[in-house]
Amino acid sequence: MKRKLLLLFFCGLMYGMASFSQHLKPGEGYVKVNGGRIWYKIVGNGKGIPLLLIHGGPGSRSCEGIAGYSLLGDDRPVIFYDQLGSGKSDRPTDTTLWQLPRFVDEIEQLRSALHLKELHILGSSWGAAVLVEYMLTKKPKGVKSVNFSGPLLSTPLWMEDAKILLSQLPKNLQDTIQKYEALREYRAPSYLAATDSFYARFMSVKEWPEVIPSTCDGVPGFNEQVYNYMWGPTEFTATGTLKGFDRTDRLHEIKEPVVFMAGRYDETRLETIYAFQKLVPRSTVMIIENAGHLKIIDQPVQFTNAIRSFLQSVETRK
Repeated sequence: MKRKLLLLFFCGLMYGMASFSQHLKPGEGYVKVNGGRIWYKIVGNGKGIPLLLIHGGPGSRSCEGIAGYSLLGDDRPVIFYDQLGSGKSDRPTDTTLWQLPRFVDEIEQLRSALHLKELHILGSSWGAAVLVEYMLTKKPKGVKSVNFSGPLLSTPLWMEDAKILLSQLPKNLQDTIQKYEALREYRAPSYLAATDSFYARFMSVKEWPEVIPSTCDGVPGFNEQVYNYMWGPTEFTATGTLKGFDRTDRLHEIKEPVVFMAGRYDETRLETIYAFQKLVPRSTVMIIENAGHLKIIDQPVQFTNAIRSFLQSVETRK
């Protein structure tokens, strides 16, 4: 009898895994969300629990990370999507759509369309703001782990970090940035050159401007309307609707396994990452060496190996 029960259990488990994987065959398509359609792409034939990626921005796109994150495809399906207004997704111009709760709703709508009953979620930079809001406001079931990568979890803290990092630039670059910030002349050539120096130190240590990968061929570029409306003119100047965003006082509410990840030279400073960790019981920190904010560009193998290690540790917990 015990042997029969075990056999039935095993067969049921295999059937569940098989039927689950059938929903996530590699491919791409569109899902209708509030305001338009969003594009998604599934990569990988692995049998593990799927990993959903929420890209940064606002107004960026997922294609830059496809080559790197696809290294995880042997373990599990990896799901990319472009937020509304970004990449291959529709680009409406209605500014009433550029609100955090609507971006949160996208996750639920995508999960429903792809039948994602169980999944891991990684939110990168601004994507972490979407992820934390999703976890706190929706209290979703089936999320097996939460990965905050170079996260925006508090705009005031982001601004504090930016001031500290700006102070590490040569004095002439600091003066140039302060001058044109005061004048609000964000297109001045001298200002753009100075900000490029900031990005070269903290955005990507590999090269800046970054080389656009072939996975982005034909994909519309950065949507400045969304970025400027929600954030502001530069990474270290918040003037948009996210200016007061801060969820540090509620991080402790997240009960799922959490990891905070950052590059050694990330614009999310390591001191801030460890401060976040202290707010989430039993969370962990992983630091990617020789990398800036764009870890998937600077160190794709090291970064994805760290993600793989975390996900496997979660899935083997009893």
